[in-house]
Amino acid sequence: MIMKCKRYFSLILGFLCVQSPFLGASELPRKENFHLFLLVGQSNMAGRGKVTPADKKPHPRVLMLNKAGEWAPAADPLHFDKPRMVGVGLGKTFGTIVAQKNPRVTVGLIPCAHGGSPIAVWQPGRYYKPTRGHPWDDAIKRAKLAMKAGTLKGILWHQGESDSKQGFAEVYEKNLHDLVSRFRKELVVPQVPFIAGQMGVFKERPWSDAKKRVDQVHRELPMKIKNAGFVDSKGLSHKGDKVHFDASSYREFGRRYADVFFKLATSVSR
Repeated sequence: MIMKCKRYFSLILGFLCVQSPFLGASELPRKENFHLFLLVGQSNMAGRGKVTPADKKPHPRVLMLNKAGEWAPAADPLHFDKPRMVGVGLGKTFGTIVAQKNPRVTVGLIPCAHGGSPIAVWQPGRYYKPTRGHPWDDAIKRAKLAMKAGTLKGILWHQGESDSKQGFAEVYEKNLHDLVSRFRKELVVPQVPFIAGQMGVFKERPWSDAKKRVDQVHRELPMKIKNAGFVDSKGLSHKGDKVHFDASSYREFGRRYADVFFKLATSVSR
């Protein structure tokens, strides 16, 4: 009877190990074949789209660094900034397309967005109460942890809504350029592509002069920062709140980010 119980326990334990979504170091690809992407910004990077069963199905070569700092199959929602609100974002689609185009690599996504965060809190030591975190410090810590196993290939940024107001928009360019420089210096990746996405262009919510100014900063980034890219959001739809994209738009946005990344990666490799 004791032997039967031991065998039964062993079978159950083996089943749980096989089913575990968390990956050990021995299951990860070689460092040069593990391409990492840092996902930073505010809520439109985190994603607020409605999750479907298809969004929960991972690609076999797209992983995510979860909240606990463990590698797991990437499935929406990727982020955890505001658990009750987070949903489909652009990251999973982006990672899937990169993996499909590069059959020899595995993609590792590092979700670090903080919904509602102004660029001012993306500074060392700054605490952001709404998400109970330190946007900059947390992102650097998680990126460095991920980089022990892989190679950082890109930084994806979507942010600006919280700075689209008088007194903030005027200094946004200085702050964004400083942010790019700090990321590259702190992570020792001076040539890594930095890609910024455009805020939502929704006819139901006309832009203020301040928002137009922040948008101009995003648009001009490739002309003023080396190896930087801009992704337009033309034609994308909101989920009904006039702020956040809907799920299908996030997926399209992910495709557009991937297109810009491939163009930048080609130019960097020359």
